[in-house]
Amino acid sequence: MSWIGDNLGLIWEQLREHLYLAILPVILGLIISVPLGYVATRYAWLANPLIAFGGILYSLPSIALFIVIPAVLGTKVLSTVNIIVALTIYTVSLLIRNVIDGLRSVPPDVRQSAIAVGYGALHRVVAVDLPIAVPVIFTGLRVVTVANISMVSVGAVIGIGGLGELFTLGFQKDFLTPVVVGVVLSLALALIADVILVTLQRILTPWARVATPVAEVA
Repeated sequence: MSWIGDNLGLIWEQLREHLYLAILPVILGLIISVPLGYVATRYAWLANPLIAFGGILYSLPSIALFIVIPAVLGTKVLSTVNIIVALTIYTVSLLIRNVIDGLRSVPPDVRQSAIAVGYGALHRVVAVDLPIAVPVIFTGLRVVTVANISMVSVGAVIGIGGLGELFTLGFQKDFLTPVVVGVVLSLALALIADVILVTLQRILTPWARVATPVAEVA
């Protein structure tokens, strides 16, 4: 406990870095995945190749990707850009399938009704397709977010790992407390992030809460 009290500044700094490195790629990945998913549903022949390519990308070892990216981008080895780019790639590779499946789940008659009342393509996607696809997309988003929070710690291997650097510190000094602190905070971050996403999904899909009691009564 005395170590925790003496190192609150270090713990807070690593926690903030961990959050930044984990959440920013999720946001960037979502921004990239939604238009890619839309294109894949508009041109159906693209869907399976995109999903397959995403599976290949996700199979790449994270440590190898963290090391290769500086050579590809010309960034410094200790740049946070490397972690952000790598985790954005992982986010897109996982999320693209959910976006495609979510947009495919929109009933054709709903889509046709939107077109009939004058919705343009972009307006229909934003106002009709995406809201219906939210539950499927958020399922993937929850998995990706928790996975990113876990994988950020791997970046400690190259000196940028948020809470993972507490693991390195503990192992180097053969001292368990920093490791325990890192593990507990990582689990807490994952749990809090998941609760936030579930809450956000409920806010974005109010009709789901209304439909459940009706179904039970029926």
